[in-house]
Amino acid sequence: MVAGTKVDVVIKVLQQLPEKKRKKVQEITLDMAPNMEQIAKRCFPKASRVTDRFHVQRLAIDALQDIRIQHRWEAIDKENEAIEQAKSSGTDYQVPILSNGDTLRQLLARSRYLLYKKQKNWTESQQQRAKILFDIYPDLKIAYDLTNQLSQIFTKSPDKIWGLTRLAKWHEKVRQMGFKTFNSVAKSIENHYQTILNYFDNRSTNAAAESFNRNGEPCKDQGI
Repeated sequence: MVAGTKVDVVIKVLQQLPEKKRKKVQEITLDMAPNMEQIAKRCFPKASRVTDRFHVQRLAIDALQDIRIQHRWEAIDKENEAIEQAKSSGTDYQVPILSNGDTLRQLLARSRYLLYKKQKNWTESQQQRAKILFDIYPDLKIAYDLTNQLSQIFTKSPDKIWGLTRLAKWHEKVRQMGFKTFNSVAKSIENHYQTILNYFDNRSTNAAAESFNRNGEPCKDQGI
């Protein structure tokens, strides 16, 4: 194990391995960080580089959550403005309550976890909350569908040709929607499409390594 991700340090350690052995490595899974790409090229020149599918999917999930968070801040601002207006007019502010008992800002905060899950895995309360959320914010429904469609490309494409075709169609959908965050995801995929498509050769992922790096702890998502 090599501590840290500094290119020179990691390369120096890995190059202590005999070159003959390093050239026997056939495949490496990695994220989209340029330092990892540089290390892989220098130390394992014969290996096929595979961009980990879960890192690609994570970009889309983060883009989806960014849209939700933006709406939440907007809801907080509107609520604060309404409270100030009520104070100015000498009236009591009554926060609107949605059909499931949430306020708008609560709806957006509590929807965080359901957006990580497949629809089939939603609880009854999450199903109700999702319906309200998507009715009020149809862009979140579109973004949620785009995120799941990207996941399905990896699970349902039998080979590189299918994968490339479906990624191209997904990219076009993103372009048509005009979501800034998803455009950034699509651009990242475009810049790494060759190593992303290498996934379909052996369907290798970094899942085991990521689990080891977390020391068995579940991933704790950051956000609001």
